[in-house]
Parts: sequence; structure tokens; C-alpha cells
Amino acid sequence: MVDADQTFVIVGGGLAGAKAAETLRAEGFTGRVILICDERDQPYERPPLSKGFLLGKEERDSVFVHEPAWYAQNDIELHLGQTVDAIDRAAKTVRYGDDGTLVHYDKLLLVTGAEPRRLDIPGTGLAGVHHLRRLAHAERLKRVLATLGRDNGHLVIAGAGWIGLEIAAAAREYGAEVTVIEPEPTPLHQALGPELGNVFAELHRERGVRFRFGVRLTEIVGQDGMVLAARTDDGEEHPAHDVLAAIGAAPRIGLAEAAGLELADRAHGGGIVVDERLRTSDPDIHAAGDVANFPLPLFGTRLRVEHWANALNGGPAAARAMLGQDVGYDRMPYFFSDQYDLGMEYSGWAPPGSYDEVVIRGDAGKREFIAFWLTEGRVLAGMNVNVWDVTETVQKLIRSKAPVDTEALANPHVPLDSLVP
Repeated sequence: MVDADQTFVIVGGGLAGAKAAETLRAEGFTGRVILICDERDQPYERPPLSKGFLLGKEERDSVFVHEPAWYAQNDIELHLGQTVDAIDRAAKTVRYGDDGTLVHYDKLLLVTGAEPRRLDIPGTGLAGVHHLRRLAHAERLKRVLATLGRDNGHLVIAGAGWIGLEIAAAAREYGAEVTVIEPEPTPLHQALGPELGNVFAELHRERGVRFRFGVRLTEIVGQDGMVLAARTDDGEEHPAHDVLAAIGAAPRIGLAEAAGLELADRAHGGGIVVDERLRTSDPDIHAAGDVANFPLPLFGTRLRVEHWANALNGGPAAARAMLGQDVGYDRMPYFFSDQYDLGMEYSGWAPPGSYDEVVIRGDAGKREFIAFWLTEGRVLAGMNVNVWDVTETVQKLIRSKAPVDTEALANPHVPLDSLVP
């Protein structure tokens, strides 16, 4: 039984950690709650960093999960700018801070998140090379995009995934020239496949973005510490004043690895292995958010999901499990993106090779449609583009695992919910 003498420690100050702390108090836990964050800013949400905040449409304070006073009001011991460098599982302690402070835990939650993958090429130490993961990165990039737009400057983006495309859209709205370098044949190739990747390619081309597919960056050329150009492996040199690396993120597993917790291999997404209660291989340590690799029986696999909804829902689920509640975390992967006048939501999981058909419901040319990925007539995933209030129905179709009439699925005059068994 959980009581007031217990101490729960949360390592990681993102959305998952903040929501876990909130849930512990909401569920009546009266013991110590210690939240340790290696950033100096209080916990915040990450989607605005490549969307509204980056575009100047949202104020800085709007990104924070709670008001500054909330933590003290709820007796959450918030330690900002502090890094946890060791877990002693036998003694049940974590060590953090420059002075090596030790704190005992009864339950420990790891929500250490992910970090941007780095370009391994010459020139990455130049001042004009950027990543986007943290609020400080977004603040810097916001200033850079404004300057590029004012001076008709060039931004080269390595990677045509979600972050790369969202920043390309933001840069064009500021007025910057944008070139995107992508080794795959289309944007979002691994996420959406070529059929839907081309929809996003055309969206950006219409706004003046230049794509170079099938090539990789090999060098960032500079002088006096500043970026001048970006070279690709086909021998071309692309003008650039700044370069953004948007080549994915890696789970921050160093702490868990040093503690001897079980880890997933990269083929299964990497991260910390957890069960349906988000428990690691140590029953007193849980993990959630970007770093957790959890089972998803619906798809017969394990997943590590780096999207906002997983942090929003995973943190509270882990908190309830730490309190001894019966938790079965099986949230369907869900994410969203906003680019120019296009808004989309994606539910499900359909990696390359898992589907045999893509069905479009609506008008892809006008970018008002729902795309479905199917195998043997069963819906694996769905993406609604500028079509709203259908996510729940799409997810019901996926969870049903039932074959659907693909002609009816493609027909916007057939009510979508009528296809749910």
C-alpha cells in the first residue's frame, strides 16, 4: 500500500514527467514527489517548438505544462538544471546535481526522452548548424528564421521527416529560401510511403521549397565559423547560410543502460523495455514517453513512440501503475502535424512492408481526404488531412481488425462510422 512515508522520483522534465506528477497528486498520493529536470525551464510541451511558437503565433509562456506556482502549490519538489548521473538499484537511490546529491526512492519513473541525432560530417561545429529539440533550440531557430527571411537567406534542411517539413514550412512563412536534402525518394517515405509522401512534396513545392531526393549531405562548408554551403554526395553544392539537422531522434538510454535495465534493440525502436504497466525489468522502476518501448498487442509488436500523445497519456498511466493500480497501457499511436494550411492527424501503425493497399477517401489533389493503409482488407492506419472529427472512428476501424469494403471505404458519401462492425 502506498503511504505518506514513500518517495517517488521522476527523472525527466517533459510533458510525460509533469503529467505523471500531476496524476500522482490527483490520485491522492501524499508522499514526496521529486521531479528532476536537466533543463533550466520548467516542463513544457514540444509540438509548439516546430509549430506555433516557432512561427511567433504562440507566446513563450503558453508552452509550459503548468503555471510556475503549480509545483509548490502541489508540493512537487522541482529541481531544474540538474542532471541525474547514476541509479543505484540495490540501495534504491538516484544521484544528481554537481554536488552528487543522493535521494532515496520507493518508485522511480524514467521519462528521459530523446535527443536529436547528429550529422556525422565535416562542418557540423559551425555556428549556423542547428538542431531542434529543446525550447532554447526553438528560441534560437526563431531568431535565425526571422533573419533569413529578412535577408533572403538560405536554409538547408537535412531530413524530410515531420520536423524537417514543419520547419521548412515555418522558414518559408518567414520568407527564407529552403532546400531539403533527403536520401529517400519522397518526404516521409518510411512513415507514409511514396503515395502520400508525394502529397507533401507537392505541398511544399507549391510554396517554393526545393527538394533533393536520393542524396545525402557530405560536408557543410564554412568560413570564419559561418556556414557558406552544403555539399551532397552527388557532387552538388547548395547555397546555405544555416543548416538544420532533422534526421531523427535517439532515446536517451544512458542512465538506464548504466543501471542494467533491459533495453530494446534498434530494429524494434530501441529504448527501455517496459511491460503493459510501463514497468521496466526492475519492478520499482517505470518508464514512459519517448524513451519507453512498450508492447502493443493490437499490432503484435513492440513500439517506441516519439509523439506528443504518447507522453500525454504515458506519464499518467505510469503514475497510476506506480500507485499499484491495474494499468494496461495500449494507447494507439497518434500524432498530428500542421504545415501551411494543411493539418493532419495519423492513427495506427503501418510501417513499410506491412500493408498491401492504400485507399484514399476524398480529394488528395485538394488535400482534403483520409488515407487508409490496409492489409488483406483490414485497416492498419489512417491519416485525415484537412478532414476533422474522424479520429475516433478511424481508430475503431483499426481496433476492429475486421475486413472492410474498400469501395465503401473510398466513398465519402458512405458514412465512415457505418463501416465499423
